[in-house]
Amino acid sequence: MSGYGQSHGHGHGHGDDERTFEALPPAGGGGFTSTWWGRAWLKALEDTALDGQQLKAGRRHARAGAVGAVSVRPGRITAMVKDRDGTAYRGDVLVREFSEEQWERLLDLAVDSAGHIAALLDREMPPHLVEDAAAAGLDLLPGIGDLEAECDCEAWDHCPHTAALCYQVARLLDEDPFVLLLMRGRGERTLLDQLQARSASRAAAPTARGGAGSDGAPGGGPEGAGGMPGVSAEEAFAAGFLVPPLPAPPAASAAPGRSASLDTDTPPEPGVDPAALEFLAADAATRAHRLLSEVLEAGDAHNGTTDPGEARLTVAQDAVRLAAGSPVPWLAARLAAGSGRTRADLDLATRAWRFGGASALAVLDEEWAPDAEALERAGVRLAEAWADDERPVLRRAGGARWTVVGAEAQLRLDEDGRWWPYLKAGSRWSPAGPPDRDPASALATAFAAGATGAGG
Repeated sequence: MSGYGQSHGHGHGHGDDERTFEALPPAGGGGFTSTWWGRAWLKALEDTALDGQQLKAGRRHARAGAVGAVSVRPGRITAMVKDRDGTAYRGDVLVREFSEEQWERLLDLAVDSAGHIAALLDREMPPHLVEDAAAAGLDLLPGIGDLEAECDCEAWDHCPHTAALCYQVARLLDEDPFVLLLMRGRGERTLLDQLQARSASRAAAPTARGGAGSDGAPGGGPEGAGGMPGVSAEEAFAAGFLVPPLPAPPAASAAPGRSASLDTDTPPEPGVDPAALEFLAADAATRAHRLLSEVLEAGDAHNGTTDPGEARLTVAQDAVRLAAGSPVPWLAARLAAGSGRTRADLDLATRAWRFGGASALAVLDEEWAPDAEALERAGVRLAEAWADDERPVLRRAGGARWTVVGAEAQLRLDEDGRWWPYLKAGSRWSPAGPPDRDPASALATAFAAGATGAGG
């Protein structure tokens, strides 16, 4: 049985010489495979097995979901398969691996046609590659006698357990023909790296294969520019190799990536602060992760954000956002200087930001002048918010701000009809909490913050 079940270990240096696929759910009606290469795999099984009843039992096992996780490695596929009584058996199917010399020939064939590689990357087994390989004496797909069975049940031929494994692998091959190439001895990452290296080597030495073209110029003739073999762009496009359907969007990662550490032994250039750069990189990763998650989940880069305007901040506003999220106090001083605020102004601004982002910042910094209709609506809302014996005395302090007479509290109305609570801190007004549609609730928030000392 020379050539069966040989192990490559980790000799290719990529750690992709074994893949494990989770157990598939029970198969519905119809065939197990929908691709021509999947059918070729099952034909090899059916032509090899001597007992048709065993194959039928194997189909029933596979269709019922009795095949566990499938391990695929060079020369061998393995899975635990359960009988109807729950007894589990380990089934192995051995596939002949290619020798190093055979792989060299196959790599040459794949590099000779850009369409072969494009089809594989699109998870298709290109018929021309199989045909070219066969012409070179390489059978990519198994034939009669190429699938050798081993099972704990000690059957001498393909038993229901190894047959079920083969039927299940046909479903895996439908999704990814690289599974077959792994059985033959090369994992996907290894194979693509070797193809890339071979293509680069040919590009660096075009005359090694092409020589002079038919017109006497280097690289002329059917092999294309630079002596590189392949197909024309028109032919590749017509064959559909260069326009595969777009893959499904990837799932968003659970958390943003971590930025590289800039804490090295090499002194930074004058004016470069490694800690500040690390903070900015981490902030950029966090925002990018949030935006990507929103795009993938809702199809709208701003759907569900705390503040839809955050993506269009001014430099001064973004400095406040950064300061609000900075765990390093001394960064605030740099951000204040860069944004034209004093440190005290920045402290107030970051406090406002934490209560409501850019909208809260606008209420702090800007004073809008409501028209007569907006003032009338505000007056009605204030009159209805309290019972007659509980209503505080409010004095409009200009614009859309109402100060409580006899108390260091204030309500500010924004253009969206929300009331923001404020408290007097020294000589300045300070945000005291998030907004509320009800002015009475907003004012209660301000008084509660003052009682706990949280408003200063």
